[in-house]
Amino acid sequence: MKKLHVFNYWDRSQASLIQEILANEGIQCILKNDQLSSALGEIPFIECQPELWVIDDEVFPRAQMFLQSWLQNDITPGDSWICPACGERCDAQFGACWACGVLREE
Repeated sequence: MKKLHVFNYWDRSQASLIQEILANEGIQCILKNDQLSSALGEIPFIECQPELWVIDDEVFPRAQMFLQSWLQNDITPGDSWICPACGERCDAQFGACWACGVLREE
């Protein structure tokens, strides 16, 4: 198991997001110290920073490349799509039309 990245203590949500994105890519990670922000002042701040650890050392280089791309915003979100019901253009991250609620066709 190797440490992939240390986040600032206020970036706990970003750490969780990246953990989930990596899991979707087949890279299993553990998020450590993600609940310690409430202990700031009681323990050293350096101990409260969320850390993302890759479980399998063999996929660590792939996880590093993916994280670097994500942090540099090189990953494109995908193509937008047109709602078949109302004709509205929706961004790729939406599974349903934001205007009328019709589910995206696969």
